[in-house]
Amino acid sequence: MNSKANKIMAIVLAISFVTVAQARIKLVALPERAATIIRLDNPQATLIEEERVLTLQEGMNKVDFSWNGVSIDADSIRLQPIDHPDNVTLISVSYPPGEAALVWDIACAGDYVEKVRISYLLSNIDRLITYKAVANKAETGVDLKSYIILRNFSGEDFDKARIMLDYGESFEQGIDHEETKQLLFLKAPEVPITKVWKFDSNQQVWNPEELENQNVGIPVSYRIENKEDSNLGKFALWGGKARIYQDDGHESTIILGEDNAILAPVGEKMELYIGDSRDIVVTQKQMVLERVDEQRSNNGRTLILYNTNEEVEATLENFKDSEAVLTMVQHIDGEWEMDRCLLDGQRLTMGEDYKKKDANTLEFEITLPARTETGPAKKVLRMIYHHKNVRGNVPLERFARR
Repeated sequence: MNSKANKIMAIVLAISFVTVAQARIKLVALPERAATIIRLDNPQATLIEEERVLTLQEGMNKVDFSWNGVSIDADSIRLQPIDHPDNVTLISVSYPPGEAALVWDIACAGDYVEKVRISYLLSNIDRLITYKAVANKAETGVDLKSYIILRNFSGEDFDKARIMLDYGESFEQGIDHEETKQLLFLKAPEVPITKVWKFDSNQQVWNPEELENQNVGIPVSYRIENKEDSNLGKFALWGGKARIYQDDGHESTIILGEDNAILAPVGEKMELYIGDSRDIVVTQKQMVLERVDEQRSNNGRTLILYNTNEEVEATLENFKDSEAVLTMVQHIDGEWEMDRCLLDGQRLTMGEDYKKKDANTLEFEITLPARTETGPAKKVLRMIYHHKNVRGNVPLERFARR
């Protein structure tokens, strides 16, 4: 057994004979806190890491840590010696009954003024992320800013703390109990964008001409790719409220819209909705719906199973003077099988030309050329597919599309 172990063992065995050194620390005793880090990496919990300086004597020291009026997860509290980790050892932790407190028994191989790190999970201090995106006049890029709104209702004042998220630069900021602060956290100029129109067959009207006196538009978004060549790509972009503006060409901006952006991991896309547009028109119709391959009972009277032949055709029209990117989201419920997809008569391949997002959702991304002098540019998408093994008591009308 080495000399260090011998010394610590001697300390442990002599607990009842040594003079106990009392060192009392309270969260409200701000002068005793040398440094503090507030980590907001996890939206569900806030980790506090603070450094304190303890005056320890050789032998066994009792350090009382209490947190009256502050919501701390007692099971999360940790203590770590920093200056003399080999000579300062945490022996045990006890929790006085009925108190928001704990007592550490710390064995010390000498007299030290020891810096320690105390960490714990603190409730009622959280953050919100917001974005401000200003598009240029040509709508080819945005200046993107991300703000953190820090809210402190924990019962604890922080005169000075280093705030850390899992992206952006850390910064020092004080925040008191019941205080809310908004701080600029990320600044990314000239982020490339793609303007995207989106038609979802479960949400948009299939045939706008059937509706009278109604303004039917296609939702439009700015698409941002979280990657390095977009001046991003170093970390995930958290979800949050986004306000989108555009340069009006007169040294001012106009507001385009407001959206709730979703989390965009590195390599993924964030889309910011800016409104509806009638520059793109989608007219979708069900061209074929028939029952085939019927299986009946022995007497032929009862229909047991059948398949279907179905065809949906969508005409896409671009009335803009520039090309446009249209995302088509199609939904096919139940057990189905694709026969073929055609775009202007050319067969499309699943996985290459369009994606199967889940068992019932297909996504097409189609670039429409600019309109010509004779009228809008057009493309026609056809989907030919079958529903399989449909029970005989399910009416064919179940598969009728609007």
